[in-house]
Amino acid sequence: MATKRSTPKPKAKTKAAAKPRTTKTLAPKGAGQKPITFRPGGLHASLGVPSGQPIPPGKMQAALSGQYGPKAAAQARFAKNVLTGLQSGGARTKGASRGRSR
Repeated sequence: MATKRSTPKPKAKTKAAAKPRTTKTLAPKGAGQKPITFRPGGLHASLGVPSGQPIPPGKMQAALSGQYGPKAAAQARFAKNVLTGLQSGGARTKGASRGRSR
């Protein structure tokens, strides 16, 4: 025999109007490339750094090594490689690495 519930079933909560996510799109630099879309401030939010403040180098290294999770690691790689560019001398071509630069 089935027993009757003594407490009423909780009603479904209504979602509050969420703030729309703002995204930024970078135009492709060359032919055949797709535009890159990302959410500005996402790495700051993942690391717990207030927006407008620089991310400490220690936190950036920890994010790159994956200590803040895979999402933060991907965001840190994106910030390092795409947003700031190559900082350690840049990419070298095959010829330049073999001593054939002009």
